[in-house]
Formats: sequence, C-alpha cells, structure tokens
Amino acid sequence: MPIPQLREEQLQQLRRMLERQVEGSEFQRRRLTATGLTPGDLGSLDDLRRFPFTRKDDLRAAYPFGLCCVPRSELRRVHASSGTTGKPTVVGYDEHDLGIFSEVVARSLYAAGARPGMLFHNAYGYGLFTGGLGLHGGAERLGLCTVPVSGGGTERQVQIIADFGPEVIACTPSYALVLADALHRQGYRPGDLSLKYAVLGAEPWSEKMRCEVEEKLGVKATNIYGLSEIIGPGVSNEDVSEQRGSYLWEDHFYPEIVDPVSREPLPDGEYGVLVLSSMTRTALPVSRYWTGDITRLLPEPNATGRTFRRMDQIRGRSDDLIILRGVNVYPTQLEAVLLHLGQVSPHYHIYLTREGLMDELTLRVESVDQGAALRDEIGRLIKTQVGVTVTCELVDPGTLPRSEGGKLRRVTDLRGDR
Repeated sequence: MPIPQLREEQLQQLRRMLERQVEGSEFQRRRLTATGLTPGDLGSLDDLRRFPFTRKDDLRAAYPFGLCCVPRSELRRVHASSGTTGKPTVVGYDEHDLGIFSEVVARSLYAAGARPGMLFHNAYGYGLFTGGLGLHGGAERLGLCTVPVSGGGTERQVQIIADFGPEVIACTPSYALVLADALHRQGYRPGDLSLKYAVLGAEPWSEKMRCEVEEKLGVKATNIYGLSEIIGPGVSNEDVSEQRGSYLWEDHFYPEIVDPVSREPLPDGEYGVLVLSSMTRTALPVSRYWTGDITRLLPEPNATGRTFRRMDQIRGRSDDLIILRGVNVYPTQLEAVLLHLGQVSPHYHIYLTREGLMDELTLRVESVDQGAALRDEIGRLIKTQVGVTVTCELVDPGTLPRSEGGKLRRVTDLRGDR
C-alpha cells in the first residue's frame, strides 16, 4: 500500500479504536474523560501523542475483564500472564480478534520462510501463555501441518524432530540452543536434520546467538516479536531473505518510539521505548501501550517491496535497565560480550546484590573451562566494552536455568534482601 494511503488508513483505524474503547469499556471511558479528550480530537497522527499511555498496571487495575469492549459472552479465548509480581494481566479475544491473530502470525511465518504443506514443530508453551496457541493458529491459517509439542520434554522433542522431519521450528532462542545441544549429544549433525527455518522470539537475542543457532541446527533463523497485551506473537517478524529488522504489520498495529524520560515521540532511527496501538482489535483494543522494549524503527529502504516499517532488534527493556554505579547496562550487552568471546556457552545469569551502599553484579556463565584466565578475560572485556566492573563466576554446563517454551528470566535482583 502506498505510504500516504497507509497513514490515512491508520488514522481512521485509530479513531475507530478510540470510539470502541469509549463505547465498550467503562474503565477506558473514565481514563479518556479524565484527560478532557474525545476520539474526535484525533485529527492527525501527530495528535496521538496527546492521548494517555496504557501500561501493564492499567490491565491489573481493570482485572480481569475491565478493559474488554465486548460482553464476556462474546469472548472466545482468554490468555493471561503468570502474575508472579501481582495480579495477572488478562487479555480477551473475540472471533474477530482470533482472526487477526491467526492472520498476522501466518504473515510472520511466511516471512520466516514457511510455506503451505511444510511440517511445523511448535515448541512454544501452550496454555495461558500466548506463544503456543498463537503460533498454532497462524500455522494452520498458512496451511502448515502443525505438531503441537509445546515446551519441555527435550529428549522427546529430539525424537520427534528426528522421526517426523519438520522443516520449520518455533521456540525461544535459548531453547533452540538447548535442543541443538541435545541433538548433538545423540549424534545428530545439522546436515542430518530436516529443519530449514527457525522462528525465534519471546526474549531478546543477539546476532551472535543467531549465528550459533543457525550453525548448530542448520537453519535460517528469524525473529518474531509480540506481546499478549497487543495480540501475542506476530506483531512483527523478520524476512528470511534479509534478516534485518522485523516488519511491523502496520495495518493492525500502529508503532511509536518515545523517549523513556520525556515520553515524547522520537523520529525513525532513534532508540527509545516501543509504544503500540492495536488498531483493529474489537474485544480488547489497546491504545498507546507502553511495551517497555527499547528499539528503533529502521528508516532505510528494504529489499522486499513492503511499505510497512521495520523495528530493530530489542536492545533491552526499560524496566530491565541495570544502573550499576552510574552506568546503564542491559543484559543483552553482557550477552554480546560472551558470544563474541566464543569460549563459553550462551547460558548465563545475572545476580544483583548490595554491599553496604555499593551495588554489585555477579555474572554466572556456563563453561567447560573454569580457569582463572578465562574468568579474568571476561571481566576485562566487559569493563572495556560495557564500562562496568563485574564479578564473573564460571559454572558447569547445564547448571543455569533454561527456557522450555516460555520467557527466560536472566536477572535475579537480590538488592532488596539486605
């Protein structure tokens, strides 16, 4: 679609979304009324900055169904977060939303290299987590034969991959490496496997990690991005021919990049917090959702002919930012150092503690070599490249937590325990 036409369509969809919120949700109506704004005040896309952000706390305050804009009898599916930090965030889907969900995931899988008739190994967790069922619906929409393996049971997954011969696999990047190691232990090499494409997401990952997954599994790996508050996986995906930025499906999701401090929109090309509006959803339309993910919109032309913008890899989360003795650190920066070094596994965990008034960061890394020389080299590289002093601990392979279908938490903050 030509960009001027796309922008006009987005404006009309955003205005209709705000109208649905006001008409269908008392909670949403009160939020907008408190600002003194009405849907009619959205005269241009630039006016969107005047409207309030939606945050995870709003979903918790409206628990369970206060943000829904249709009667509960019209809902056909409910997903929810784990609720480990309080009440879970609940998202509802009607028939229309489920249709959008399957469409954008089908687009994502196609961009990743999947084609109708291929066998699809879905190792995302099923249940309240959106990953498993979300990928499943899109795969069936595209015409893939879907194997709903879900997360965990690594040895069984290895058996199924070897016996069934899937061309496409979907899971978290860290679990892709778990599967690769398990396949290697059983004597399989990349050339022995049927896999061609890996659709990886639900956690930040680096180019070095992509290279390792591709080498060990013999695949082309692309990044899929999404979050349940907007729809689930399938908000954007890289094209396998480029592997350079994930195409946002802008006819359904309107993106903004905003400064994390001033909250003002930033131009394409600058890093900030990704803010998304789910323009076309009917059961749970969300306006200006503060994702917390740090990224940018890529301004340069693409090679596919799409007019949708691309988002860069996630650099980290605004709420995952570690401020260590005045220096801003994202876990992905430490991961990049480890993967560039090449002498350790990609499995690591960060522990934050406080000694007196000083914050300390301990980085535990799996490695066969646990000598002092390697430990000191990691510390030196992190000091040189990231600018912080850390304590490095080398532990046995298989010691640290693994992802088995859901998101992997890389940071344990113990500073409040002292």
